[in-house]
Amino acid sequence: MAKKKPTKKKPAKKTVKKVAKKKVVKKKRKANPALMKPVTPSAALAAIVGAKPAARGQMTKRLWDYIKKNKLQDKVKKTMIHADDNLKVIFGGKKLVSMFEMTKHVSKHLK
Repeated sequence: MAKKKPTKKKPAKKTVKKVAKKKVVKKKRKANPALMKPVTPSAALAAIVGAKPAARGQMTKRLWDYIKKNKLQDKVKKTMIHADDNLKVIFGGKKLVSMFEMTKHVSKHLK
C-alpha cells in the first residue's frame, strides 16, 4: 500500500461584512444678502466701474478688471496696486495701496 500524502488544511474563509457608507450631505453656502444688495458708486468710482448699481462683489470684480487691464498691479508683489489718476481719487491720494486696503477705500465710495 502506498502512503497518502498529508493534506494541508486550507484556512477557513473569513466573511467580510460590507458596511453601507453613509453619504455626507454638504450644505451649500448661501450668499450673504447684505453683499448681494445693489450699491451705487460715487461719481469718482463710476468713472472706473460704471454708474449702474451693482452688488459689492461685482463692483470689486470690475475694479480688478480695470487694474489688470491698465497693468496697475505690482509685478513683484502682486498684492500692491499702483494708482493712476482715476484711482488716486478713490485711494485718498495714495500712489501705492495694498489690495486689502483697497476694499476699505472703495467702501467709502459706495452708497
